Amino acid sequence: MEYQTITRHDQDGMAVITLNRPDVMNALNTQMRAELTDAVGDAGKTARVVVLTGAGRAFCSGQDLGDRSSVSNMNLERTLRDEYIPMLMAVVDCPVPVIAAVNGTAAGAGANLALICDITIAADSSSFIQAFARIGLIPDAGGTWVLPRSMGAQRAMGAALFADKIPARQAAEWGMIWEAVPDAEFDATWRARAAYLAAGPTEAFKRIKRVMQASAGNTLEEQLLLEGQLQGQCGHSRDFQEGVLAFLEKRPARFEGR
Repeated sequence: MEYQTITRHDQDGMAVITLNRPDVMNALNTQMRAELTDAVGDAGKTARVVVLTGAGRAFCSGQDLGDRSSVSNMNLERTLRDEYIPMLMAVVDCPVPVIAAVNGTAAGAGANLALICDITIAADSSSFIQAFARIGLIPDAGGTWVLPRSMGAQRAMGAALFADKIPARQAAEWGMIWEAVPDAEFDATWRARAAYLAAGPTEAFKRIKRVMQASAGNTLEEQLLLEGQLQGQCGHSRDFQEGVLAFLEKRPARFEGR
């Protein structure tokens, strides 16, 4: 697919996908949703880590409401089912870790796109807003699933009802995101995190993602059995052998991702 609303840059095991509609704060339209679905799905086949970030002053302002005629005739249920779900599930189902590098405002569906990623790193000046109630809607794009699990019931309810802006530092303190970092260090920080994952034991990372996702629906016994199954697979990897050898030789491991 030839991209017009996003860019993708692959280097050293990293696939960096940038939402690229800065004139509308990277608002999501039909084309961007399709391009993100394609790009994340394709990157997961070759990269060892995927990064989502935004161009300009925003990460993503959510659904594009600029076309009033389109909004007035919008079938929201169909749009969520046919466009949002494939985009979000491309992130969830991506076999390698997906980092959201939140460079600015993340609002509405844009906030929940960031929060559904495996790791969310935000610049101190950025913020998260569940803006849906301001226009008479409920949180969507996975917000009602991810928020109670990350923030707890009371904070999730408050975020949805009041639609307050949650600064990045507060989001980190509440457990919404992995970390908030000073703006001057933001770019270097997420790139270092991505580089670490790109050079790490990729097969183990894939299974970490899978086992963590499974835990919400498993009993303890089911989870223990799954841990054993996936750990057995990791034990046959070249990276496990290298990791043990590096430990015994007191040197950094040189993982190949297999």
